[in-house]
Amino acid sequence: MSIKTIDPATVSQPVLHHYLLSAVAPRPICFASTISATGEVNLSPFSFFNVFSSNPPILVFSPARSGRDSSTKHTHDNVLEVGEVVINIVNHDIVEQMSLSSTAYNKGVNEFVKAGLTQVPSEKVQPPRVGEAPIAMECTVDQVIPLGDGPGAGNLVIARVVLMHIQEQYLTDGRLDTVKLDLVGRMGGMWYTRCTPDSLFSIPKPLAKKGIGFDQLPKLIKESAVLTGNELARLANVEQIPAYTNLLWQDDPAYQELSKGEASVEDYHRLAQRWIGELRIDDAWGLLMHHT
Repeated sequence: MSIKTIDPATVSQPVLHHYLLSAVAPRPICFASTISATGEVNLSPFSFFNVFSSNPPILVFSPARSGRDSSTKHTHDNVLEVGEVVINIVNHDIVEQMSLSSTAYNKGVNEFVKAGLTQVPSEKVQPPRVGEAPIAMECTVDQVIPLGDGPGAGNLVIARVVLMHIQEQYLTDGRLDTVKLDLVGRMGGMWYTRCTPDSLFSIPKPLAKKGIGFDQLPKLIKESAVLTGNELARLANVEQIPAYTNLLWQDDPAYQELSKGEASVEDYHRLAQRWIGELRIDDAWGLLMHHT
């Protein structure tokens, strides 16, 4: 396996920017609405963004300096003048309008107007929120931390959520529904990703009691030529290797067909692989313990 090793001190800022943003992805998008001391509204997206605490409720995003001339963003200037921001969440319904708002318009130009989005008054802060956003969070700014003054340098905006607005169409039984939300994430270059049902998958959370781990997997299973690291992790997420008084898995037509011929260990491992994908973990364990 060939490895390319990069020392950040030896490459240009644009090259490093490309590697970082393509590697650390997908990233959620902070669609930030701010206001200047003179009342000029600004709306701009940032993908250096995440939630950092639920108690207190803290979001952090970074309006980085221009990679061309090191100038600061209007968003950065505004949160220094008026320490408030509304962080609007972006889903697929508004992704093109969000992208349009990222145009480097002159100071004083209202991106709500340019992007055709609805400017809705906030209740606890001065900047307005995006009416079309599935979720909007009114925030006060606790702190702005400059990380440098050169091209591409970030400015961490630590924002405290004081009020949330959620469109009820995105709720199921009172909880946000990931499928309904249809959120988008930022990749490298011009690429985005979309949280559609086909792209989503679930992983059972680790047990309340500790799983056995890779080190407790039988050697011939752990060294399988078929099973991947992900599949072995599913097997290792059990409290103990199951006891096999229940052999109902042997009635499975796929197993019966396989056992009629001269199946190899790899053949049985491929069937176990399929069952792991179907979350039939106990059946997969039974098959593997009997045919490894």
